[in-house]
Amino acid sequence: MNKLTVSDCHTALRKSQDAVLLDVRTSAEFESYHALGAVNLPIGSFSSQDLTYDKSAEIFVICESGGRSRMAAKDLANAGYTNVSDVEGGTREWAAAKLPVTEGKSIISLERQVRIAAGAIVLTGVGIGHFVHPVGYGLSAFVGAGLIFAGITDTCGLGMLVAKMPWNR
Repeated sequence: MNKLTVSDCHTALRKSQDAVLLDVRTSAEFESYHALGAVNLPIGSFSSQDLTYDKSAEIFVICESGGRSRMAAKDLANAGYTNVSDVEGGTREWAAAKLPVTEGKSIISLERQVRIAAGAIVLTGVGIGHFVHPVGYGLSAFVGAGLIFAGITDTCGLGMLVAKMPWNR
């Protein structure tokens, strides 16, 4: 699996008509804005067996900032795709570099939704712990442990759960 900057990816896409830019963000994220010409296939709803591309096709994988695309690119490489590249920095970096994007309806980003959910769960745990029973503090501790795990492994279980919510489809 290769890693590519957004500008190198943009150059490669302009040079090849057969190359594919695969955006693995949620459908709602994709609809809010995406790199021009990107194809949306959310990471939570695809397996490499579902892809109809040739195993040697040039595939560039992009997400919001790089975490999900890295996982998807590894999955594709493990499934036998030989020309897969992870686009570092993601769509956020693509837009910041003033590369062409398609803009649609505005949504709350998945990252912000995760922060809101984590904060709400922690606040609920503290409230339960203070007003109902001290075991409620355990809920807050569980979220804290999950955030530490997410930071260490660069995978977020809460993010994957929030991505499956109906408003993100």
